[in-house]
Amino acid sequence: MSATDESPAQRIVRLVGVYDANGTLRGEITYWVGARLGRTHCTLCEVTHGLFRQRSSWKACRAGLPVPFDTYHRDDQPAAVHTAAGGAAPVVVAETEAGFVLVLTPTDLDTCAGSVDRLVEALERNTARLGLTWS
Repeated sequence: MSATDESPAQRIVRLVGVYDANGTLRGEITYWVGARLGRTHCTLCEVTHGLFRQRSSWKACRAGLPVPFDTYHRDDQPAAVHTAAGGAAPVVVAETEAGFVLVLTPTDLDTCAGSVDRLVEALERNTARLGLTWS
């Protein structure tokens, strides 16, 4: 399909990741402690964050993506993202001109095993499978 044949509904204008944690100070602390004790787990967090801050490999990856990649927490995600994700977290959804499409499920993110490269591979594979293109 050439660029002129692409439907706006199929073009990705933004990616949105939703962490399986709450974004409040209490939520962040609860997640951090729970993760250290092995009680809490967010596979998207494992890709994007180290112990205290964003991984440099994630920052570089995000800067190199063809569209913006925004992130939210369970409690601050837009309603349309929540709906597209079916309430699941962690997930990655694509925003197109027609709305949001679920691209990576919690299971898909599990297979990334904390790897930025595997996340990119999963994004490329699933967007192609869904018939989505980059704007």
